[in-house]
Amino acid sequence: MDGNVIRIANVTRRFGSTTALEDVTLDVPRGSVFGLVGENGAGKTTLIKHILGLLRAREGSVRVFGLDPVRDPVGVLGKIGYLSEDRDLPDWMRVGELMRYTQAFYPKWDEKYAADLVRAFDLKLNQKVGSLSRGQRAQAGLLIALAHRPEMLLLDEPSSGLDAVVRRDILAAIIRTVADEGRTVLFSSHLLEEVERVADRVAMIHHGRLVLVGTMDDVKAGHRRMTLHFDEPPSRKPELPGALAIEGEGREWTCLVDGAADSVRVAAEKLGARIAEEATPSLEEIFVARVKGSLRPVLIAEEE
Repeated sequence: MDGNVIRIANVTRRFGSTTALEDVTLDVPRGSVFGLVGENGAGKTTLIKHILGLLRAREGSVRVFGLDPVRDPVGVLGKIGYLSEDRDLPDWMRVGELMRYTQAFYPKWDEKYAADLVRAFDLKLNQKVGSLSRGQRAQAGLLIALAHRPEMLLLDEPSSGLDAVVRRDILAAIIRTVADEGRTVLFSSHLLEEVERVADRVAMIHHGRLVLVGTMDDVKAGHRRMTLHFDEPPSRKPELPGALAIEGEGREWTCLVDGAADSVRVAAEKLGARIAEEATPSLEEIFVARVKGSLRPVLIAEEE
């Protein structure tokens, strides 16, 4: 491998007349915390299924740990800890039985770490999985995904439907996993504030296409939110170079720009405006501006 745990090249996937993924190319470096964000139906889960080998790439290629996950599922899945959005666990098992059952498949299962997670999540070994709350099911699923010390943790909407306390515990477990040298996390989420807090790299997907990929620092540094003040209200909506979205009325307008801020300042001055305020936008603001052309944050729907 060349330092990338995942290499996806020019993957396109169609289901009938619907294009779920379109020419997706993505590298996930070893040791990174990689956030995949997008709206409901954007293609996040379809992409994850290709990484797990549940779907074969009909166009393009997918390599995980340098292997084809469809042709060599044992070589790939043995190194992945996976938590699905629906937390599909056997309801009839007790938590302790679930742990012993899962342990049988992973020679590197760490019993001490598993016990630490049981205590951290306050799970009861004799409690049936079917009686667990939604948050407890997520914690139990994360426990068995983490306890064999996987080289990569793959999480599909890990915080879906969970309250703030459980989300905090799950994020803490993820961060602890990443603290181990060389481990990688790839997770999809509709909670952009969560992604911004945890991830060091991010990919934005919209209608099956990647609209932005980069380190979190580069993505944030490459965008600016500017408030323009005009001495006289413009007769029409201002046009600025690199503006992804611009909204306002009268003498005050706000824009989110992609590119060199200096050129925006010059263009604003030519339009008779001055920059009254300038700041780094949030990841949510960047996403909304890129996919909706709006400055107003919106709730990204959870995947069903």
